[in-house]
Amino acid sequence: MDASDKPKIARLHPNEAERLKALRSYGILDTALEPSFDDITKIASYVCQTPISIISLVDEDRQWFKSEVGLGIRQTSMDRSICAHAILEHSFLEVEDVTKDARFDCNPLVTGDPHVRFYAGALLRTPDGLPLGTVCVLDHKPRILSTEQRDVLAALARQVMSQMEFRRALHLSDRLQRNISRLMAVAGHDLKQPLQVMIMAIDRIRNKLTDEKDRERLGYAIDAGMRMAEELDRLAETSVLDAGFGTPSLRAFPISDVFESILANWSLHAEAKGLELVVVPSKAHVVSDPGMLRAILGNLVGNAIKYTDHGRVLVGCRKHGHALTIEVLDSGAGIATEQLTSIFDAFHQINPASEGLGLGLSIVRRTAEALGHEIEAKSDLAHGSHFTVKVPLAANTR
Repeated sequence: MDASDKPKIARLHPNEAERLKALRSYGILDTALEPSFDDITKIASYVCQTPISIISLVDEDRQWFKSEVGLGIRQTSMDRSICAHAILEHSFLEVEDVTKDARFDCNPLVTGDPHVRFYAGALLRTPDGLPLGTVCVLDHKPRILSTEQRDVLAALARQVMSQMEFRRALHLSDRLQRNISRLMAVAGHDLKQPLQVMIMAIDRIRNKLTDEKDRERLGYAIDAGMRMAEELDRLAETSVLDAGFGTPSLRAFPISDVFESILANWSLHAEAKGLELVVVPSKAHVVSDPGMLRAILGNLVGNAIKYTDHGRVLVGCRKHGHALTIEVLDSGAGIATEQLTSIFDAFHQINPASEGLGLGLSIVRRTAEALGHEIEAKSDLAHGSHFTVKVPLAANTR
């Protein structure tokens, strides 16, 4: 092979040692696939209409993919890295035809499978300006992105960094719990702004399309963006509890108030999956915070519906002395015994391939602790799961 035919490895970033230190501080390299990041690559592929999209992080001697669509691998060596060149750019790199660019014409991804011809990448940049990688899209044919597509790709890169920053801050909160949690409670709201801009931009693109299939695909992208917004709300809710802002306002009220709300909010979700949601009426009065108890039961019912493919979800209660035990049962796949001890941990997902960040049961536990309510989980892989919440009975119904 002639020297001119060898792949061109990008030169090092001027602050390479500092850049690598920053990358490793996020603790994200070699972590498992996560739906919240997979949603972002799906959106990038939908919006830019490319067969390949990647969240790529440039390590010392490799590029590693937190998420990818259409490539089928999690990392490549540096001689295959286009993103290593992209991080030397100011903020965005777009190459209409990589075979005509001396940096890439001998790249194995260009000369062999998957025969890349087009590349566009928006930089993942730390708050102090260090580049970590890109959110990029690739195609098998030369092309040019529209202004709206570039804007969405840049918004997605900001969203990836927001999630990485948010996650790092939550881990640091073990040492700086109260102060960091106060910050997160505010940030959970502020981080939604670039996400809302992205959703609006996708909607504008969708409105210009005439092909129904393309419009439907962008509809999926908007739905994914809305799911991310819901998860940011959950992150903020968790941080509010950590910071002590979620102080309960206890009072006596009929449990039917909460049950009616659960039925109204979750019936359509159950129906869409072909499930029966049964809420058994009760005349009992309890002492709790109605909104916080609604959050507990709403998360439990939502989780039950999410992990149940057929059958029903049942909500009922029974009196035990001075307490009312509220039960949420499902006919789903159940939870393995070894997972029962960790299901209430933040970011733990019963099924790693499912959507969301895995915060629902963490919020349940934290809210129950704030209220002083005892919560338990039992499960059988053959018969589904059974969650119970013990709430004090009001004096007039004991």
